[in-house]
Amino acid sequence: MSPSTLLGIHSDTNGDTPTIIQSNPPALPDICAKVDGRVEAFLNTEPRNERIRHVQEQTRASLKVIQEALERYSSDELSISYNGGKDCLVLLILYLAALHRHTTSPCPPKQTNGSPQAPARTPEPLPQTLRSVYILSPHPFPEVDAFVATSAKTYHLSLARYAKPMREAFTDYLANEPAIRAIFVGTRRTDPHGSALKHFDPTDRGWPTFMRIHPVIDWHYAEIWAFIRELDVPYCELYDMGYTSLGGTTDTHPNPALRADPGGGDVGKKEQGFRPAYELEEDDEERLGRDR
Repeated sequence: MSPSTLLGIHSDTNGDTPTIIQSNPPALPDICAKVDGRVEAFLNTEPRNERIRHVQEQTRASLKVIQEALERYSSDELSISYNGGKDCLVLLILYLAALHRHTTSPCPPKQTNGSPQAPARTPEPLPQTLRSVYILSPHPFPEVDAFVATSAKTYHLSLARYAKPMREAFTDYLANEPAIRAIFVGTRRTDPHGSALKHFDPTDRGWPTFMRIHPVIDWHYAEIWAFIRELDVPYCELYDMGYTSLGGTTDTHPNPALRADPGGGDVGKKEQGFRPAYELEEDDEERLGRDR
């Protein structure tokens, strides 16, 4: 399946959308500017329903979290955990928009007690690539691997790949990239172990030390998909086959809640026989296609 056949977004025969150019990606500053323009236009649009209004609110809140991270840490100290899933995809798009704002707007001077206010600081320039880490499932889907590779090229990700357990992978990553102090993670509140997380959370005892940053922690499943579709962001083709939460080939299946015809009337129509992921509504049904 080529990018142009994705069901949920508008794209041309090259898989390019009004927001993202995959066939001949522009330089990172141009991508960030284009994405930020689309995000800003979305935020300035009169919401046509309550869901879109909520997505606009979530977008503003997430941008504030990312902006705070960009003020706390330099670009050399930041990375993003990216596995090609829908949540970290939304996080990546918001990161690009925030980077454009951060690198093109004058930095406000830091206030000091009793001292004259210094002039605004020059914003930090964009790096040529964005530090990122991809921790593979023990049994990765070829479609996910292919989408991550396309993402790395499209969004200029300097992607480190690790095919090992998460704790060991992050340990090795930080050993190889000792400047990293904080990593953006696309965890949401309804994910396993996500219920008590905050926007900024140091890693737990026994894990390698870094700050976990969770800009999309409070997003709901349907809001993630509304954002992707409103901004025409290309996504992994497995989502069009009824997969709603991507793990590995041995523990992930199309979501039974999306079976095209539970009564059996459409059997044999397609391999998927399932509606696309963006048609699912409920958070608590997201992981019905996972064995654990």
